[in-house]
Amino acid sequence: MPGRSRSAKTVPLAVKIVVSGGLGVGKTTFIGAVSEIEPLDTEAAITQVSVGIDSLEGVESKTTTPVALDFGRITLDTAIALYLFGTPGQNRFTFLWDDLAEGALGTVVLADTRRIEDCFPAVDYFEARGAPFVLAVNRFEGAVPVELEEVRDALGLSTDVPVLECDARERGSVRDVLEALMDRVIGFRAAPRTRNGKLPPPASAAPPAAEEARV
Repeated sequence: MPGRSRSAKTVPLAVKIVVSGGLGVGKTTFIGAVSEIEPLDTEAAITQVSVGIDSLEGVESKTTTPVALDFGRITLDTAIALYLFGTPGQNRFTFLWDDLAEGALGTVVLADTRRIEDCFPAVDYFEARGAPFVLAVNRFEGAVPVELEEVRDALGLSTDVPVLECDARERGSVRDVLEALMDRVIGFRAAPRTRNGKLPPPASAAPPAAEEARV
């Protein structure tokens, strides 16, 4: 019967994912490379109005930038469809981040090792939210290769945060990052947590006051 065949069809679970990072780090390219629909972007020309407000150091050749969001979708398998929301990179648009991050299960923070300090706002923001994220180091032509553990140390990331290398232009590379994020989300949600969303200390760990008394 027609009704029976429709009800038997598997509808993928919709999962919201945020893609964040500094200006010119590759968020639009990352989403566009993997989206199975025509990606939505809010690219606008960089004009003289932004001079002195948005820093283009290291990305002087960039002529456009998203002023609201990027959006795309990828079906990882028959059970999960990821809806990707890219945040604007300029500091003056960070007020949009709360709305874009609302309801998201995880985040990809993109990094450019030539401007690693541009990652700090995104890393600090998503750490404060207690949300699972992975750091993806985007490959840029001319960039000096940097060990991933050096990137972790430079950003002060804990050992449980995955740090990966990727090419935001390549669909397979982007997909690998998203699959790593989903593994992180599943592990994060399965782990026991305290009220503020952080992992509880090991059972053998003494409270800070006890440690100070012992010194």
